[in-house]
Amino acid sequence: MHEQLHLTTTWLGILAFIVFVVAYYFIATEDKYHVNKAKPALFAGTGIFMLIGIYFAMNGMDSHMLEEEVRKVIIPEIAEIFFFLFVAMTYIEAMIDRSVFSALRYVLVSRGYSYKKLFWVTGVIAFFLSPIADNLTTALILSTVLLTIDKDNKDFLVLGAINIVVAANAGGAWSPFGDITTLMVWMAGQGSFTDFLFLFPASILGWGITAILLSRYVPEGKPPFNSDEKKVEIQKGGKIIMALFGMTITIAVLTHNLLHLPAMWGMMFGLSILKLYTFFLNKTTPEEDKINAFSWIAKIENDTLLFFFGILAAVGGLHFIGFLEYFTALYTQFGATAVNIGVGFLSAIVDNVPVMSAVLKSSPDMGADAHSQWMLVTLTAGVGGSMISFGSAAGVGVMGKLHGVYTFSAHMK
Repeated sequence: MHEQLHLTTTWLGILAFIVFVVAYYFIATEDKYHVNKAKPALFAGTGIFMLIGIYFAMNGMDSHMLEEEVRKVIIPEIAEIFFFLFVAMTYIEAMIDRSVFSALRYVLVSRGYSYKKLFWVTGVIAFFLSPIADNLTTALILSTVLLTIDKDNKDFLVLGAINIVVAANAGGAWSPFGDITTLMVWMAGQGSFTDFLFLFPASILGWGITAILLSRYVPEGKPPFNSDEKKVEIQKGGKIIMALFGMTITIAVLTHNLLHLPAMWGMMFGLSILKLYTFFLNKTTPEEDKINAFSWIAKIENDTLLFFFGILAAVGGLHFIGFLEYFTALYTQFGATAVNIGVGFLSAIVDNVPVMSAVLKSSPDMGADAHSQWMLVTLTAGVGGSMISFGSAAGVGVMGKLHGVYTFSAHMK
């Protein structure tokens, strides 16, 4: 690892910060200017590193330092999240194609559940599923369920989406597998498996209070349902694909924890199993009903993937320049508790993954009760992203799934 640069006060630092702020503005006002959030994020992410390269060339600095940062740090970090999402989204599209969510929607709506009851059911599922399946995957699955329940009721969709994002992030905070940040802290040895379970009361309280407040504005009534509506059945192969998805998540976790390979390696292995399964499934399927696995890949939200590429690259560039080192110095000045709470607010703006990475790399003095402080910063970084729609992976995933409905302004309102 290279020695931390301190270029924040140079023209490079000032210009890079301006680029990031302007891009952030257009991301936040996507519904106002109708500029897809992936465009400014990608421009900022790639542009900041182009500026760094120009600065190095103009000042005769060692460009190998920049090359090493991009090749050994930035690209691997982005690739892990990019391909993890790529596989998760492909599985979700596969389950949509096999009518898994339409069948779930039929079960929920045919039972006569009101919008308010559906709001609570999806929230509870999100809170208890995310510790197992991770917050992003959970949010993607349940936002798809929302769409199948009633895609035209915007008031219900927005409140339901916020509830799912908050529940998924809060649920992921009390499990080492529930979020990337919890996994990072666990792998760094700053907490045992059982330590995370002690965050359960705070997590469920945080989501519960939010859900109670949101539920006051959930529209009255029930989703449209015709008693003559034909019962929706899961299509051929759907249940096996559901099982394969669960197995893929398990493989990803075990691959990371036991084999010390990136989680996305296990996910890509799971994708290969999905493709092999569809190959053999087509052997016994009539020509007109054959499955094309590549059609699922074609339908995934590529703008969401590119947004993550851009925003992680942009934050990585700011970290390389030296910006993210500032807040770690605050531990000495203000104390661990105040700063760890502040990390939660910062993670909503910058993204919790690079923020937690900066905390772990700098290894600040957490004081006498360091163990509890590491759990505190894990909780705040995990749930802090819920404050802004794109402050967490779950929020960004739902923004892509409910494009034009779940937006920055809708979330903040």
